[in-house]
Amino acid sequence: MEMEMEKRKSGDAYVSLARETIEAYARTGKMTEVPKGLPEEMYSERAGVFVSIKKDGMLRGCIGTIRAAYSSIAEEIVHNAVSASTKDPRFSPIGEEELDKLTISVDVLGDMESIDSPDQLDVKRYGVVVTKGYRRGLLLPNLDGVNTVEEQVLIAKQKAGIGATEDVSLERFEVVRHY
Repeated sequence: MEMEMEKRKSGDAYVSLARETIEAYARTGKMTEVPKGLPEEMYSERAGVFVSIKKDGMLRGCIGTIRAAYSSIAEEIVHNAVSASTKDPRFSPIGEEELDKLTISVDVLGDMESIDSPDQLDVKRYGVVVTKGYRRGLLLPNLDGVNTVEEQVLIAKQKAGIGATEDVSLERFEVVRHY
């Protein structure tokens, strides 16, 4: 149990920023400013970012942006951390009493690459974006319980409200996952 607590409290600057943002928002209802003292690339680079929150090993919130919506990765993390903890429609907002039980990861998305076939996917290496008209679904790579490309594409379709047998355009991307 002590090791689990240590794991929750540790984490690099990306995870620390997400955790501090979630904790501050749960306590005050206010979004924090991007702090000083982060690694330079968090201020100078832009990318899509997903913040994933688990409680007792189960998903508790996950929201992100496919492409950069803010001026820096740090801003992206702050906004998506608040959204993941309060706006994921699958869950109620995270309360202050839950904060000690949360584990957080931050995925920084690489560039999207159009692909012609699911054969060009690998569930461990690539995330997938499926698109049909205005409907779009994304699934991150290397997720527990997603073992095949078929499952990965099907879950992404479900998230977008696209039927299992409908044709879609596919994009793949890699992530840098921070724990």
